[in-house]
Amino acid sequence: MLVLGIETSCDETGVALYDGGRGLLGHALHSQVQLHADYGGVVPELASRDHVRRLLPLTRSLIERAGCRLEQLTAIAYTEGPGLAGALLVGASTAHGLARALGIPVIGVHHLEAHLLSPLLSRPAPSFPFVALLVSGGHTQLMQVAGVGEYGLMGETLDDAAGEAFDKTAKLLGLGYPGGPALARLAATGKAGRFTLPRPMIASGNLDFSFSGLKTAVLTVVRERPLDAAARADLAAEIEAAIVDVLAAKALAAVEHAGMKQLVVAGGVGANLSLRNRLTAGARARGVQVFYPEIEFCTDNGAMIAFAAALRMQRGPSLVTRHSSPGGAFSVRPRWDLETLATAD
Repeated sequence: MLVLGIETSCDETGVALYDGGRGLLGHALHSQVQLHADYGGVVPELASRDHVRRLLPLTRSLIERAGCRLEQLTAIAYTEGPGLAGALLVGASTAHGLARALGIPVIGVHHLEAHLLSPLLSRPAPSFPFVALLVSGGHTQLMQVAGVGEYGLMGETLDDAAGEAFDKTAKLLGLGYPGGPALARLAATGKAGRFTLPRPMIASGNLDFSFSGLKTAVLTVVRERPLDAAARADLAAEIEAAIVDVLAAKALAAVEHAGMKQLVVAGGVGANLSLRNRLTAGARARGVQVFYPEIEFCTDNGAMIAFAAALRMQRGPSLVTRHSSPGGAFSVRPRWDLETLATAD
């Protein structure tokens, strides 16, 4: 089994080759950060056009470096959703066009499922079942995972996701795009405690999240008085601490509620070192193991798409959610809840 994975859900063009016997043969990623930086966020039309420019040259280069030929591919996987409609269509049309030319299957992959399964690419890897904290730019969810395609929603954000909270508060502090990493860098130079910010829903008694109130609290602080460099750093540190406190408390509560001993953290926010340190320490005190994807696989990437498709193929046709014959009709799903993911067409 040799699967080409294509990821074009937002502002990163990712491709990868995954072999069922040898594992990940290689991956390549082009980030559009510089393209969108002047606009303070992703411009969908620019993102789609850049995917068109980058995808085929990136794929060709990857296949050459891996010492493979297109004719050796057994399947092509692409991100079917969720994501930006135009960006998704670039990956979908490319995957279906290549598959038709090669006469091989094409498989649509759920973007969040791919994130959720990405820690299985690392060593040591978790085993099923486990609890997963999905923290990407637009999603914050706690899932109970019994196996590939077997997901139960335990809690989710009611408004802003954690990644959005990082980005929006970073913008309030005058930081550049992408805001999350910029805020984390500034927070490392400050000290939490100088400002008092809320930890929304930390004691709600359930596993849901809410971060819009935190954003409003930061806006209030910024408007009260001008902040010098030291104050901005301290406020950034308090923002990060507030978000990490909530994520860690809810994730550890979810593991306890499920009666499990494994926690998987996936998604872009999973690269935050403060979150990793807090979760690792809290889990160790409870006898729980925490698994993270490699830093390079926290953000969107083709490796997780190829890997998720390969896992489903290995477990049988009934687990291939979108398996269409070459040349058949296809679609994308800009909105697609993970808990509604079907195990068969």
